Amino acid sequence: MRCHKGYKGSSWMHNKKYFLLPALSALLFFYMPVYAQNCDRACLENYVDRYLDAVIDNNPGAVRFTENVRFTENGQRLNLKDGLWQTMEGKGDYRIFVSDVPAQQVAFLGNIYEEHRDPTQLTPVLLALRLRITEGGISEIEHFVVRSTSAAERLAGATPREALSTPVPEELRMSRQDMLETANMYFVGMQQNDGLMDYPFAEDCDRIENGMRSTNAPTPAGEVRPDPSDASVYSAQWSCLEQFESGLIFFVNRIRDRRFVTVDEEMGLVYSFVFFDHSGGEFRHGVTPEGRQVTAGPVQPWTWGIAEIFKVYDGTIHEIEAILERVPYGMNSGWSTWEQGLSDELQDVTFSED
Repeated sequence: MRCHKGYKGSSWMHNKKYFLLPALSALLFFYMPVYAQNCDRACLENYVDRYLDAVIDNNPGAVRFTENVRFTENGQRLNLKDGLWQTMEGKGDYRIFVSDVPAQQVAFLGNIYEEHRDPTQLTPVLLALRLRITEGGISEIEHFVVRSTSAAERLAGATPREALSTPVPEELRMSRQDMLETANMYFVGMQQNDGLMDYPFAEDCDRIENGMRSTNAPTPAGEVRPDPSDASVYSAQWSCLEQFESGLIFFVNRIRDRRFVTVDEEMGLVYSFVFFDHSGGEFRHGVTPEGRQVTAGPVQPWTWGIAEIFKVYDGTIHEIEAILERVPYGMNSGWSTWEQGLSDELQDVTFSED
């Protein structure tokens, strides 16, 4: 070991740190796990696959979690290895990602498989998933599981629309805030829908719900396409704009706990978790823009839990993809306060409040 000039043998033990610390630091750096502080798109999406593989194996040790990781499933806070961890058997082939690199969150919508009573079969279900990555580990997990076999079967073997994985040309991209506000206008326009607002739909706007087309559906053979001017219920054969301008979705009287969880400016995607309330009673009676009195909607209090993706660019909504299931009336996400759960205000929860 080379010594500095003026070195005194009697002080070697005191001074040896100046020689050993650089080598020790290098050694520790080599052996210490290094966690990316800025997980890119591929990294975030890889977390989803690694996480789902861990759930299938019921092995939390297969992926890194932060010490205070928080996990909910369908609004209920659970421990790891509970809920879907006990029942998931496989991943599906229908996969949509909304990756938010600046916020270090990723949201997923797709099909998966759970156990079946017959051990030779699997049960198809739909999953909306959100993960937050903090200091190289998963700190937040949110499951919304839609156990509708018919809906899941519609997506098995299907291919998501190309637009949902196609980058938006730079000149048509919008800021995060403008994307959020445009997507939220969908909820604003649907809540107590009167048909009289300006609705930000592009001409090519289309909506898929639980694997089924709910706009622009072909008119069945032998039938006549409903006319919005005299219909009493809105039709899946109409465009996004026609449905809203009809004023016939008025029975959705409250759209609340509007949590926007990821934004992908490059792809033009916004991912949200939300609840649609149909309170029944007086809210089943509405007036169309032409002044017609109509009655529609569930006769009992009803809440849809929904995970919804919007393709937003050039100031308008082009694609909508949602999965939904009836949930206890009035429930919230498990991530909101009671007041937030009842609020119809836009909640931007893309970035952690910690």
